[in-house]
Amino acid sequence: MSVDREQPAPEHRRPDGVTDATVEAVGKLSEALETVEQARGHLYAFHQLLGRADRQLGDAVEQLIASGHPACAERLQTSMLGRNVLEGRWTFQIVEEFDDGYWSEFRDHEKAVRDVLLGGRRHLHEAEMKEARRTHGRPGHEARPAPDE
Repeated sequence: MSVDREQPAPEHRRPDGVTDATVEAVGKLSEALETVEQARGHLYAFHQLLGRADRQLGDAVEQLIASGHPACAERLQTSMLGRNVLEGRWTFQIVEEFDDGYWSEFRDHEKAVRDVLLGGRRHLHEAEMKEARRTHGRPGHEARPAPDE
């Protein structure tokens, strides 16, 4: 099957009747979702860093005991080791609450808007920017990859 690599794939072409303003507005919504995705990544990094810190604290407690400082170790073990980072929550609970609430709902809303206004197409704003910026006909500037054969 021969594919014209100079033409964007159908899912990256604007549906008939869709205005520039609509493409821009949906693009801005998708950009906001991408920012939420980036924040989610930071939240997961926070989760992993706090978990690592708690394990390191456990190692420090053991070393304090081994080096003859059981009172210092006891205070840390009972006050900080395994402590909630927010009221009643370890970081995994924060991540789960965020994922099940804000993040999931934002994704659902963004998809619903794309479905209604752009026929479900993703990254249409970027696809059109690519078409405007690339050098047509030049190697390395194709509209889409070669098909798998």
